[in-house]
Amino acid sequence: MRGDNDQLAAFWMPFTANRAFKSQPRQLVSASGMFYRSSDGREILDGTSGLWCSNAGHCRPEISEAIAKAAATLDFAPTFQLGHPLPFELAQRLGDLMPAGLDRIFFTNSGSESVDTALKIALAIQRAKGEGTRTRLIGRERGYHGTGFGGISVGGIVSNRRTWPGLPGVDHLRHTHDVARNAFTRGFPQHGAELADDLQRLVDLHGAETIAAVIVEPMAGSTGVLLPPVGYLQRLREICDRHGIILIFDEVITAFGRVGGATASEAWGVTPDIVTMAKGLTNAAVPMGAVAVKRELHDAVLDSVPGGIELFHGYTYSGHPLASAAGLAALDLYAREGLFDRANELASYWEDAAHSLKGRRHIIDIRTIGLVAGIELEPRPGAPTARAMELFHACFDNGLLVRATGDIIALSPPLIVEKPQIDEMFGRIADLLSAID
Repeated sequence: MRGDNDQLAAFWMPFTANRAFKSQPRQLVSASGMFYRSSDGREILDGTSGLWCSNAGHCRPEISEAIAKAAATLDFAPTFQLGHPLPFELAQRLGDLMPAGLDRIFFTNSGSESVDTALKIALAIQRAKGEGTRTRLIGRERGYHGTGFGGISVGGIVSNRRTWPGLPGVDHLRHTHDVARNAFTRGFPQHGAELADDLQRLVDLHGAETIAAVIVEPMAGSTGVLLPPVGYLQRLREICDRHGIILIFDEVITAFGRVGGATASEAWGVTPDIVTMAKGLTNAAVPMGAVAVKRELHDAVLDSVPGGIELFHGYTYSGHPLASAAGLAALDLYAREGLFDRANELASYWEDAAHSLKGRRHIIDIRTIGLVAGIELEPRPGAPTARAMELFHACFDNGLLVRATGDIIALSPPLIVEKPQIDEMFGRIADLLSAID
């Protein structure tokens, strides 16, 4: 691409309208705490933890110093048939944070890799248990599980699926979004637990002996903050137990304090068989993901192979020294500042501030849980998604970073947010909404 900004042309940007951005770029050049600084020198209040990931705020010296020390000590070491101390220590620390029993950790480099890894591990577990006919994977409509071929196959966001061929043998549950019955919900919606019975319907359709695993986000984030109805996750767990199906929770967004606990699994009292993580694992300072697996399922895979490599899977950078150092420092920081409890402490104030927007023009729904909010706008006739994107740009130009996804504005600030900053976020959105057609 050649044009007005040739110096920007080389970077093919992800999930971006490249021509539109490069004709009017909005760039961030530094960050500290709750704020970014833009290329034109303005402070931008971070209402989205970057991209759901900088849970402790930006440029925390404890993490940057740990990364620098690791880089000067051991820049890289392979973890294929060799090891170095940091990922073993981080795996133990992570296992201690997971729901009881999920203490076997496989490291990846992103949420997308964590999902594809979890799906492969689920297939390996079923094969190790003598259930090799279980190859079908079940996702959910409007689910987002990254951009690997496994993730887009079980994912259910149409734009992520329409271009690329998916894996065979995948089916989907219906999504749980129901504005007609659950509009302006604070916390878990009251209606929709019966939607979990879609899994039983798929068992009846395909046969339990063909289904390896079902993967859902406890809270669907990237599709616009879709919350699980009361009893929905529990019912999924019961159906999986009944039919020998592995239950995977994709907690790339919800882990590390976002909904008031180390994981949503812990906070909401439902224990899956596998948990995927990334983002907040290192406070986003170095790319890293992880998959937590129940010990007995991990052991089943290892015990099924008499010798040699038990799982033919891995990445060059699994357990990278710098990422592991960042992860350890982030976990120390979360613990020292009590950030996993912060969402619970601020939840009532946060939801009151978000729901104060009820009645503002264009808003058809507001959803809140923990330190997350989804503000759904009525689509502009003939131009779906345009209104939310216009508000996204207006917010940035007026010093606030939000997330636009479809016709929904999502907010998920760093867990260090203060009440006056919460007031500022929703006050600014209210003012800007009044100026948008």
